[in-house]
Amino acid sequence: MEKLIEQILIGLGENPKREGLLHTPSRVVQSLRFLTQGYGENVEEILNEALFDVKYDEMVIIRDIEVYSLCEHHLLPFFGKCHVGYLPSDKVIGLSKIPRLVDAFARRLQVQERLTQQIANTIEETIQPRGVGVVIEAQHLCMMMRGVEKQNTKMITSSMLGTFRKDQRSRMEFLNLLRAHNP
Repeated sequence: MEKLIEQILIGLGENPKREGLLHTPSRVVQSLRFLTQGYGENVEEILNEALFDVKYDEMVIIRDIEVYSLCEHHLLPFFGKCHVGYLPSDKVIGLSKIPRLVDAFARRLQVQERLTQQIANTIEETIQPRGVGVVIEAQHLCMMMRGVEKQNTKMITSSMLGTFRKDQRSRMEFLNLLRAHNP
């Protein structure tokens, strides 16, 4: 991969042998491997290590999970917050596992819409809750730095499954709780 990065630098009109760029191909490869480490993550293993039988039938929400991903169209970052809620049936997920699940899917080349659905679908398949809701609010550098160059635009995506899709009261409770302490 380093040779490919070197060729990209040459294609941009740069000299990969100049002092500031000498180690850039290696650094870019390390960076890309880190930013796409989600391909090596097994989401079933992440969640299955922390599933607990709990008699709890009220909403569970983990909000403001930081999200960093790469747009698959331009390989530029998008970043923001992910909010996950679910109505347990018989099992709950260990608290730290939800952010790990978000990272496992975010650390891949992505589009925000798919990322939102992957998180919701995985939770639904793993614990079969009565409902799942995922909302992601993100800013996309492909829109901020190039193209339309709009600096303050956020994209909001949601995936509502089960009760969150069918029952407006549950969906509104989830969305209202997300708004409750957001500035």
